[in-house]
Amino acid sequence: MVYSIAYHFLRDRTAAEEVAQDVFMELHAGLAKAKINSGQHATNWLRRVACHRSIDYARRLPKATQVDWDSIPEPAQPAVASDPMESDRLRQMVASLPEKMRLVMILKYQEEADPDEIAEALNMPVNTVKSHIHRALEMLRSKMGLAEGKASA
Repeated sequence: MVYSIAYHFLRDRTAAEEVAQDVFMELHAGLAKAKINSGQHATNWLRRVACHRSIDYARRLPKATQVDWDSIPEPAQPAVASDPMESDRLRQMVASLPEKMRLVMILKYQEEADPDEIAEALNMPVNTVKSHIHRALEMLRSKMGLAEGKASA
């Protein structure tokens, strides 16, 4: 889960490995202080720290590595894929979303977290999470040329 969050956010295997290593080192160093008393608590803690470390890592990267929203080509025809996250074009479009919105989408659709879990991991209100999901889907639909309601959320 930790590597997956970092990889889908950063789109770089080496960076994701480094972030995952940092997260687990932090867990090891702070295990006594963290007082993790259940598997669910550990999962939430790891998810939250993975998100924050991924953002920190991305902010240290040169701006040239960011994908520009306008540089993604318009589709000639809709992409057909059994798994929407497997579409390279969709991955590029998700990568072009703002940081928090991108993390919300990764947690929702890649990690299959519900809005309450996402809100806890990112330390934001549940309604903000829902708003990010709605806005991100609108942006993605708009860029893909899909009419409102044609894509499943």
